[in-house]
Amino acid sequence: MAKWTPKHEAPEPLEGPVVATITGGTLVWFVLFLVQLPFYGWFDDHGHLWWLWTCLAGGGLGLIGVWYVRKRDAALKRAATVKAPSAE
Repeated sequence: MAKWTPKHEAPEPLEGPVVATITGGTLVWFVLFLVQLPFYGWFDDHGHLWWLWTCLAGGGLGLIGVWYVRKRDAALKRAATVKAPSAE
């Protein structure tokens, strides 16, 4: 099988409100956890308790994601300010 080689350059990645997106997703996971919490007994009886813990894990991993993207955003801003004066 021949190796595929691209015929054009890849486009630049899109930058958007990454911190807001990850924060919003994390809040959705925590809200889903809180909404399902009153039904703990039902989930346990029907073998669906993992739904509850999946939402909690999603919220916890989302907190790590928020920390990561905030650090990344700060690093990108620092790099932009270092490059800006030398461009003049």
